[in-house]
Amino acid sequence: MSRIAPLSGFPELLPAQRHVEREVIASLSRTFELHGFANIETRVVEPLDRLAKGGEIDKEIYVLRRLQADDTASDSGLGLHFDLTVPFARYVLEHGGRLEFPFRRFQVQPAWRGERPQEGRYRQFTQADIDIVGRDELGFHHDVEVVRVMVEALDALPLPGLSFQVNNRKLIQGFYRGLGIPDVTAAIKTIDKLDKLPADEVARLLVERAGATEAQAHRCLELATIRVPDTSFVERVRALGVADDLLEEGLAELAAVLDGCAEAVNEHVRVEANLRIARGLDYYTGTVLEIFLDGYERLKSVGGGGRYDALASDGRTTYPGVGVSFGVSRTLVPLLAEGVLDASRPVPSAVLVALADEDSRRGSLAVAQQLRARGIACEVAASPQRFGKQIRTAERRGIPFVWFPAADGAHEVKDIRTGEQVAADAATWTPPIEDLRPQVISKEPSL
Repeated sequence: MSRIAPLSGFPELLPAQRHVEREVIASLSRTFELHGFANIETRVVEPLDRLAKGGEIDKEIYVLRRLQADDTASDSGLGLHFDLTVPFARYVLEHGGRLEFPFRRFQVQPAWRGERPQEGRYRQFTQADIDIVGRDELGFHHDVEVVRVMVEALDALPLPGLSFQVNNRKLIQGFYRGLGIPDVTAAIKTIDKLDKLPADEVARLLVERAGATEAQAHRCLELATIRVPDTSFVERVRALGVADDLLEEGLAELAAVLDGCAEAVNEHVRVEANLRIARGLDYYTGTVLEIFLDGYERLKSVGGGGRYDALASDGRTTYPGVGVSFGVSRTLVPLLAEGVLDASRPVPSAVLVALADEDSRRGSLAVAQQLRARGIACEVAASPQRFGKQIRTAERRGIPFVWFPAADGAHEVKDIRTGEQVAADAATWTPPIEDLRPQVISKEPSL
């Protein structure tokens, strides 16, 4: 039989790794719910014409098709969603009459994208998104709120340091407009390439694609070099000598985001004004941000988002929103592969109930049921081997305690890590809190 090879771009996790992922998702969900975000789950398919509105993503969409289907089949023209934003926009339009606005949603689901697999970029991946959507209008204070909520959510995770790098589309649009650049949209898309191309090449493209002069291109690059952890960027931008009302509005909004997050930042999670951040997608209209993982800059951003004033509209009502997406798989899979994150054991069981012989299985099962009734995960030995072999089975599975039932009720439990063995009652005994469930172990990355 030929050896089964992994399928590139579709990562699968071992049990301990999956435990880490589940704990991360549970922690994110707790934080989001503390801030009043309701959980939703959208279908995994959308009509291709809706998915294809993303433009540059067209060639990466996985099309859904039954093997024996013909072009007239009712389920033709469907594709797997490549992010959670497009299906969420459709969800708001479809269910808007039954939602209360502003609608606060969080969503943790897989998505599929047919791009070239590489570290941190997969064909199947899980994302965690939060958004606040309004009907016709949405106050700016929600921009501050969404960024701060994600800061708190990621700060609670056992990850290396994180940097939220924030900008504002009004700021850069106003700056380019004040400079007199003919094609502001092209300029934004070009500046967004600074993480892939050298500055002189970006300057050349600004001249070629946005109609900028060489002097204007140089000023654009000057703006893009400003990166500070406080509101000092305001005066630095004004010192560049460009005046525009939209620029001033963007400066005020970006300053408000940094001020609003000031109490939540620390050595683990930082929020910075980075005027290089542009986010090439056209629908962003105000706040834009990207999230980076310290020591893993090679992954590029592990999250991002911003304000979109007209992502969803039915022709009568417009639904503006602001949101942030965190790449769960993009972040965790490399950390798990390098051993930076792991679980203390690969199974949930804290106790293996030993089995003296087959006749005593009922008694061992009764002990297990008593423990489970009090929230202690356990399992009964598969077969009545010598106790030494059953202990070694527990060691291999990472189970910390072995329970020895006795016909006379004089039960004992052994901590196989220390060798300590004590009398125990299944109705009252509880393992230490740190052993009750597998723990997520975080190590310093070897850089």
